[in-house]
Amino acid sequence: MSLLELKELKVHFPQRSGWFAPERSVKAVDNVSLVLNPGEIIGLVGESGCGKSTLGRAAVRLEVPTSGKVLIDGKDLYGISGRELKDLQGRYQMIFQDPYGSLNPRLTVFSAIDEVLSLRNRYSPGERREQAAALLQRVGLSADVLGRFPHQFSGGQRQRIGIARALAASPGFIVADEPVSALDVSVQAAIVNLLEDIRNTEGTAFLFIAHDLAVVEHISDRIMVMYLGHIVESAPAGELVFSPRHPYTRALLSAVPSLKKNNSPVMLKGELPSPLDPPGGCPFHPRCPYAKDICRAYMPELKKNGDHETACFLCD
Repeated sequence: MSLLELKELKVHFPQRSGWFAPERSVKAVDNVSLVLNPGEIIGLVGESGCGKSTLGRAAVRLEVPTSGKVLIDGKDLYGISGRELKDLQGRYQMIFQDPYGSLNPRLTVFSAIDEVLSLRNRYSPGERREQAAALLQRVGLSADVLGRFPHQFSGGQRQRIGIARALAASPGFIVADEPVSALDVSVQAAIVNLLEDIRNTEGTAFLFIAHDLAVVEHISDRIMVMYLGHIVESAPAGELVFSPRHPYTRALLSAVPSLKKNNSPVMLKGELPSPLDPPGGCPFHPRCPYAKDICRAYMPELKKNGDHETACFLCD
């Protein structure tokens, strides 16, 4: 059984520009399906504003879907409540992008971790303190910091504390929403290697959200490329990096000089369209250098060819 499954998920945000203006919706996530298996790392990439974070938040009940389903261990996350929901919430956690805003500045490190520990077990305060110390050591921090406050740490150290807090629930999977984008380059590799080590030792699965393909290619088993609320390509990490099929994926790879690529550079036209007023047909056609009439008229389906899925008429 899959650990996390998204079925035709849509997250639309109603918008109204005036009293008498017709209501429109920002289609942040539009008909996305995804399966995350135990111990797997799926990388989700795309430009800012494409809906990556909204999808991740919907997967952990922080955004209410407009339609579709979020299944965790086969149970509908938005169809249960009470004790059943509380038990299921222990199966997932989230690591947030901003290590400065994700920790309560009034809580010590121990209090931040103990909030999770006290909800998930019946150990005494002393036993929970020992557990918190072990979690900090697991992420590369000393137990001596338990009594300190967030402002006394660097960004990388705060992110490690956030990871320790997420691990306190012993989750089956963690949604990591741009966990290294706010950190110095010298710190990013250490955090990515830590997450990979957690997967290898604890078997924790990750939905790793980022816009840096070099980082995602390093850590992911599979990469899914998102554009304007849609998944446009999905493949095993190595296959996608070295044999991209969708023009958008090829353009993203062209912008990463550190990756060894066999594809020729792809130059995009214009900016990412507004999700409030997406183009008809294929959402990528206004920027695609290869767009044809069929691309402007119809939305391509995500078609499977082996382990590779692509939503593009030109790739059929």
